[in-house]
Amino acid sequence: MAFKVIKPGLLALIQDLGRHGHQSIGLTTGGPMDEVAFRWGNALLDNDSNSAQIEITFGMFALEAQDDTSIAITGADLAATLNDKSITPWQTYAIKQGDVLAFHQPVWGLRAYLAVKGGFHCEPTLGSVATVVREKIGGLTGKGDKLQKGDVLVYKACSDHQQRSVPRLAIPHYGNKEIPVILGYQCQSFSSLERANFFSSDYRVSSNSDRMGYRLEGKAVHSDLKGIISEGIAYGAIQIPKDGQPIVLLQDRQTIGGYPKIGCVTRVGGSILAQQKPGDIIQFTPITVDQAERERHLQMARLAQWR
Repeated sequence: MAFKVIKPGLLALIQDLGRHGHQSIGLTTGGPMDEVAFRWGNALLDNDSNSAQIEITFGMFALEAQDDTSIAITGADLAATLNDKSITPWQTYAIKQGDVLAFHQPVWGLRAYLAVKGGFHCEPTLGSVATVVREKIGGLTGKGDKLQKGDVLVYKACSDHQQRSVPRLAIPHYGNKEIPVILGYQCQSFSSLERANFFSSDYRVSSNSDRMGYRLEGKAVHSDLKGIISEGIAYGAIQIPKDGQPIVLLQDRQTIGGYPKIGCVTRVGGSILAQQKPGDIIQFTPITVDQAERERHLQMARLAQWR
């Protein structure tokens, strides 16, 4: 009643929807970088929306099934194979004892999600199993360790499989390089010219990007503020440090920061951004809070209708 890790890959982590309510003591939320893909993985299997999954970054990850179950794969296409036969994401698959599931290098996207019927069984830490390596919390050991060769991922065996796939219109378009941004209350400290430069320029994803944040390289933008008193950091906040190169703070972000922020990437936009690889080019586009809320409600309504 488990998967055994054969190849650990570059970075494979146990995640749920995150560890909430603890930022006051300096603990970040963690959780899936691509929340849309994560939620669809659980929906395909009729799991609770918070059931634990594996987030696989870049691939090179393989497991062997110890018992029958059903799985769902969503997110990036990491050239997955089941017993050496190619399979595609955004649908479910029946797994038999002894089957080998492998993820290779990306065809498109960067992060894939592996859900199992009933979710992976892990002991939560502060109410969540979300793995945050930097804070040494969550995951299989409770100490923030990424998955290693020989790890055993427990699930409840299941022989009742239902073939399902996500509707085409609900699958995110990871080739869309326009990332929606809500302007923040500090945006007035950026001149009209600086804001125009920010929204009209191409930005390259830096190799120095991770689950904490995406560092971008491109047209520098500058604020009239020399610095601010450190304050709480929201998901998707776009910090502008002294060199003018934006940093989009994501799931493993620090809880406070002292750089001016031009705005905030939406949840849906953050999911698209998290699938971009170092070297990929993106652009930012401004939207209103109302537009962001409608976008969010549409995503959640599609999931609710499916369920």
